[in-house]
Amino acid sequence: MSIPLSIKWDGKQLIILDQQKLPHEIVYIKLDTLKDVYEAIITLKVRGAPAIGITAAYGLAMEAQSYKTNSMIDFLEILKKDAIYLGESRPTAVNLVWALNRLLRVASQVDSVTVAKQLLMEEAIVIHLADEESCRNIGEFALSLLVDKTKVMTICNAGSIATAKYGTALAPFHLGKERGKEFEVFACETRPVFQGARLTVWELQQSGVDVTLITDSMAAHTIGAKGIEAIIVGADRIAKNGDTANKIGTLNLAILATVYGIPFYVAAPSSTFDLSINNGEEIPIEERKAEEITHINGNAIAPIDTKVFNPAFDVTPSKYITAIITEKGIIYPDYVKNISAQLVDTIEKGEGL
Repeated sequence: MSIPLSIKWDGKQLIILDQQKLPHEIVYIKLDTLKDVYEAIITLKVRGAPAIGITAAYGLAMEAQSYKTNSMIDFLEILKKDAIYLGESRPTAVNLVWALNRLLRVASQVDSVTVAKQLLMEEAIVIHLADEESCRNIGEFALSLLVDKTKVMTICNAGSIATAKYGTALAPFHLGKERGKEFEVFACETRPVFQGARLTVWELQQSGVDVTLITDSMAAHTIGAKGIEAIIVGADRIAKNGDTANKIGTLNLAILATVYGIPFYVAAPSSTFDLSINNGEEIPIEERKAEEITHINGNAIAPIDTKVFNPAFDVTPSKYITAIITEKGIIYPDYVKNISAQLVDTIEKGEGL
């Protein structure tokens, strides 16, 4: 058994695990063009905020290799246009814009198109490798919080296939397995597209972790009936005050954790923080097509013309969050003070697109 990977770079081609095929088929596909990358992100073939950022970085760097101009002014103009295009694929996940902005800054610091092309590719590789190390560190800090806990609940998929490796919320389970610590993980199915059922359960099974699937509506009963000791989730964007956007259903779990008196942890890398926004009210929430709710596997489960509200994310107020686990350490309230103190010198704000 081994930890599955979602992104591979062989020095020439970008290869991703098609997460739409899971868990029934393990299919890796090549992304050759900017449009390929855009479509892979928007159709959830690649998903998870860090993985989206890594994929977009490779996509922009690859596309830049095909630019024919020798003028840096023209080169940067085309590069920015392509970055904006990719940035519109998933508006909630801040890692996407963060990664694209890193590439724009690198290219803007040189005077040669040839050098810029080389640096863009090198930067994409750096982002990829750094995320793997970041996730390992998040796992280490998370294990320190879960040292006396084994029964843990999670939602969506904040795992290895959502990042470079190990994941964020699932990192302690993968690392724990490697070291002989056994967890009992309870995974919410995560309607409407079942990332928990299709992805988290599959991923943890691949790693040999004990995982039990529940429907989202079973969470309250399961916490009491199974003695859940903690809840840990990932994040797509964290505001300056600690308010956190994550997959829809996360807020429900945070409220339940408060009622049951168990810790609620958010695990995310520094790139997920957006210090340019003060609170969760400023986080854009992506709304997706109605068919994700009205249909399952292409089959209608609701009457024709049913009105649908389908937000892909919700925002958990920081007052419900026990701690935020980053690759740099564990952040506790007061979040306004402590997030800035830990991250202000290292975060690149998601601005400029």
